[in-house]
Amino acid sequence: MLASAARATGILLGWFADQALGDPRRWHPVAGFGTLALALERRLYRDARPAGVLYSATLVGGAVALGASAEVLGRRRPVVRMLLTAAATWTVLGGRSLAREAEAIADALDADDLPRAQSRVRNLVSRDPSVLDADGVARATVESVAENTSDAVVAPLLWGAVAGVPGLLGYRAANTLDAMVGYRNERYRQFGWASARLDDVLNWVPARLAGGLAVLCAPLVGGERSRSWRAIREQAPAHPSPNAGVVESAFAGALGVRLGGRNVYGGVVEDRGELGYGEPPRPADVARTNRLAAAVSLGAALTSAGIAAVIGRVRRR
Repeated sequence: MLASAARATGILLGWFADQALGDPRRWHPVAGFGTLALALERRLYRDARPAGVLYSATLVGGAVALGASAEVLGRRRPVVRMLLTAAATWTVLGGRSLAREAEAIADALDADDLPRAQSRVRNLVSRDPSVLDADGVARATVESVAENTSDAVVAPLLWGAVAGVPGLLGYRAANTLDAMVGYRNERYRQFGWASARLDDVLNWVPARLAGGLAVLCAPLVGGERSRSWRAIREQAPAHPSPNAGVVESAFAGALGVRLGGRNVYGGVVEDRGELGYGEPPRPADVARTNRLAAAVSLGAALTSAGIAAVIGRVRRR
């Protein structure tokens, strides 16, 4: 195997592994990283940005260093590099597990079991599910699938293509820290600032790739590319996140539903603007969202493998 093909092949193998197997049910490396991050937070926490910068730099830098060490092992052995890239890709992706959670919520809604649906949606969103009716749970699920398709699938694939195993592990570390401390509440407003900003930077390009793929795939779910593109241009800036707004508006336009609005996070109300031009999503729209997410995921895997192959050829020359 040529060295230029090792990274591209590893990315595709890791993507297929995630689609077939999902996350490991026990001993997941990301869960172990989260445990380490909690322990370090207890030691470093201060209500100050410098403490948060040190926290983020230590953990993300450590993940990148681990990935770089793995790349050294496969420097002259393309098959080893391919297998390491595949294992790292499978470890950091979350596409299949995301789809399974959405499917479980859709099943609960189809059975008119709102309490079960509210309980399951806690696995996807940080907003208060107790105030959500069936349509509210459906909206939360659609928004989460859209955003996490970018964060947990497109972004790691793209960073893996550009930077190999260090990119895969470093990105996943940064994204995990954002989910843990990147909140604008009293405890994390200062300490979590660095983690949140780093995640914004790392997701800027991937979010736009995810949005573009959603536009291209809109006809697969009965949508219109023009409406999806229009939603990005006109409505994405209203979202408080520079990246989630792009992806959620693209999905909303492609699905023909209206997302966004007022959400409650720990008693704090946040207005995320109006995204899309149709009616609010119904429970049946969750399955359509999963189909769109699967198409975007496949497109991202092929795109990333292509980028990795091109980078490999350029380096050989």
